[in-house]
Amino acid sequence: MTERNFFNLSDLDQGIARELTTGISARVFPGDQAMLSLVTLVPNAEGKIHDHPEEQWGVMLEGDGVRIQDGREVLVKAGDFWRTPGGVPHGLRAGVQGAKVLDVFAPPREEYKKTGQGFGGT
Repeated sequence: MTERNFFNLSDLDQGIARELTTGISARVFPGDQAMLSLVTLVPNAEGKIHDHPEEQWGVMLEGDGVRIQDGREVLVKAGDFWRTPGGVPHGLRAGVQGAKVLDVFAPPREEYKKTGQGFGGT
């Protein structure tokens, strides 16, 4: 194994930078079969509702918010996690303290393998 296989979530120089929308940024770590994305949301930031074919798991690491998924709104706090099947419309609205979420995609999202902007998907 090489050092390219070891990372630290607090190291802001690691990962592929992606600006999802105003107030929401990500650092993406692609692998062969899965992809991690550390998403930081400023207080009250809201991502657009979108979908993509890849399965997605999310873990609320810090803060809280509202997970919008398949037309439902679910309050989520640090320690909560969720699964989003491919093709299901979803988004997240951060609470007043902001939020930090670890997303896992399988397979990796092609558009997230390079620096860019936007959520991709539809």
